[in-house]
Amino acid sequence: MSELYATEALSTGDGRNGQVRSLDGVLNESLAIPKELGGPGGDKTNPEQLFAAGYAACFHNGLRLVAKGMGVELPESTVHSKVSLLPTETGGFALAVSLTAHLPGLEQPTADELVKATHQVCPYSNATRGNVEVTLKAIVQQGTRTADAP
Repeated sequence: MSELYATEALSTGDGRNGQVRSLDGVLNESLAIPKELGGPGGDKTNPEQLFAAGYAACFHNGLRLVAKGMGVELPESTVHSKVSLLPTETGGFALAVSLTAHLPGLEQPTADELVKATHQVCPYSNATRGNVEVTLKAIVQQGTRTADAP
C-alpha cells in the first residue's frame, strides 16, 4: 500500500502535563490534565480534545465526500464528536466516541445512510473499529443543535 500522507508529532515534558507539536511546527500545544481527572485543567488542551477534534473534522470531510458521490447536496452540515475516557476492568483506560452529524434539510433515511457509509470510509472510523465503541447519530431538523452541543 502506498502512503498518501504522513505527519509526525513529538510529546515533551510531562506527558499529559507537557507539550505536543508537529514536527513541521504547525501544531504546537501545551497540555494539562483536566480538572475532572485531578489535574489543573485551565486553558490547555488534552489528548481527548485533540482526538475529538481530529475525528470530527475527518468524519465531516468524509461525510461531504460520500454525499457528493451519492449525488446528495449538503449545503449546511456539522459533525459533533464526544470522546469519553473510561476505566477498564483491568485498571487501564479505554475511549468511547459519539458522532452526531447535523444534516438539516435531508430526509432521515438519507441522512442515516450517509452517516453509515461515511463510517465505513473514514480513516478514524477504520482505525478505531473493533477497539473503540463508536455511536453514530444523524439529525435532520433545524434548530436541534447549539454551537456547543448536539
